[in-house]
Amino acid sequence: MPRDIARVISWHSDIVKQKNLLRVYQPLLSRVTRNADAVVAATQAHFDASTQIPDELPPEKRHVIPYGLDFDELALDVRSRLKRDELLLQAAGRPIVFALGRHVYYKGFEVLIEAMRKVDALLFLGGDGPLRNQLIARAREIGVEEKVIFAGRIPESELSAYFHACDVFCLPSVEQSEAFGLVQLEAMACGKPVVCTQLGNGVNVVHQHGITGLAVPPRDAGALACALQALLDDPGLRKRMGTVARMRALEEYSVDAMTRRHIDLYASLVKRPHGVV
Repeated sequence: MPRDIARVISWHSDIVKQKNLLRVYQPLLSRVTRNADAVVAATQAHFDASTQIPDELPPEKRHVIPYGLDFDELALDVRSRLKRDELLLQAAGRPIVFALGRHVYYKGFEVLIEAMRKVDALLFLGGDGPLRNQLIARAREIGVEEKVIFAGRIPESELSAYFHACDVFCLPSVEQSEAFGLVQLEAMACGKPVVCTQLGNGVNVVHQHGITGLAVPPRDAGALACALQALLDDPGLRKRMGTVARMRALEEYSVDAMTRRHIDLYASLVKRPHGVV
């Protein structure tokens, strides 16, 4: 690429699991990042927690632009309203916990299934992936198969039904690979409190412990169960946290806000002489 073209890197996450690949890739990654005119991350925690962004990258090249979502897609329509009612009927009066994501190592769904031993609720676990059969077997093994519904891949047209049907959304991730958690933002936009884990990254910037929900140590099934049950037992707390969560999502993480911030950044880079920050 010609050197007179500004370079912008969007940094979503450090490489966490592919350590062998990182050893080969790191020199190129460091060189390209150092030479960038701007590096964009969704939260300051992405920069603070990263061990792979070069230390010498100056602060003026580090830009925080939160991800934005089109929250209009989460509004209930006739079809999704009917699906929501089906889910509530299936729960038969039991509180509902919802979790969603690929069934992979860093999502921590095995911890959530373990926590369900001590949670008086029905869990709808959406998504699919290589660990699906293992998770199903674990639920059966510990005797919570009646409390865990494996919903599989949920069509986009039905997602809002699950978010609006649940009482609490759970993001039980256990690794830094979960760097932001868009699904928790969707739950927040639907007015739901979130229980997540303290990963010390963007997940805990989007979701604020004690304000938009609760956060617990990763891989701690007991703490996760206590947090979920605490919210399920307190409708007033759920409503207060859910209301604040929705306000935060709509005000800070909209598509319009994200677009405006990116355009402002690109415009500022185009106006600069190359190499000047």
